[in-house]
Amino acid sequence: MASRRQSPGDSIMRKKTKAALLFVIGGLAVMPARIRAQTTAKTPSAESSPPGKPPEAQQTDERPVSWKRFLPNVLEDQKRIWLFPKSLSEGKHWKPAAAFILGTGALVALDPEDAPYFRRAQTFNGFNRIASSSNALVAIASIPAAFYFAGLARHDQYMQSTVQLAGEAVLDGEAVDLVMRDVSRRQSPSEIAPNGDFSDTWFRRNKGLFYVGSGGFASGHMIAAVSLATVFSRRYPNHRWVPWVAYGLAGLVGFSRITLSDHFPSDVFAGAFLGYAITRYDVLRRP
Repeated sequence: MASRRQSPGDSIMRKKTKAALLFVIGGLAVMPARIRAQTTAKTPSAESSPPGKPPEAQQTDERPVSWKRFLPNVLEDQKRIWLFPKSLSEGKHWKPAAAFILGTGALVALDPEDAPYFRRAQTFNGFNRIASSSNALVAIASIPAAFYFAGLARHDQYMQSTVQLAGEAVLDGEAVDLVMRDVSRRQSPSEIAPNGDFSDTWFRRNKGLFYVGSGGFASGHMIAAVSLATVFSRRYPNHRWVPWVAYGLAGLVGFSRITLSDHFPSDVFAGAFLGYAITRYDVLRRP
């Protein structure tokens, strides 16, 4: 098959995309210093805060966080998560459960209509090369790692605790997702011919690697990205730009899952919902 000739427009688009990515990475590199500088600039609240703890930390009453407590906290989280049906039977949390079921169900019904477009489209080739699965994983891992080492260098326990909570949130979400993927065994759009049947995708995959799961529902990339975004947004509420950057990057991760045909839109929605709900109402809950 003859290779597709690259037009001047494609080259320009690739250069613009790379420049935008470098700009984002550069902004993320200075994020810890920017957060710290803006925090300490607020002298009234900064003076009353314990060392290494910004003013927004006073707004939350958090449980103890440390690497020693990491595994016990995760086990405690998992107990609460898997006892969620019991809470429903007691009449609790019906609104978010209904939102998840209705939203995911509506998107599952639309998947056979929208997934074929992304399966056949060539429009996003440049974006897909940059936002590949491996590149997304590197970004998801490197951003909190850089933040943590910046916290170590600054002797900032609050920054370190933020990353510890982020790791806890990602692990909690991925543990749930592993079970969901093994149960659903859903195919990804890329496994279906461009003109194939996109409506018969459930329970079609064979058993996969134990640490990845067998299916594609829900998106593990999206669970991780939204978990990180939620932790950083909730931990730094006084910095209005943090949620825009955090959720904006998570949105790019989710969009790339669709354009790469790695996941259906419903997989991405389910991953985003689970990532937010588990992080917000379990990991970041008040004791």
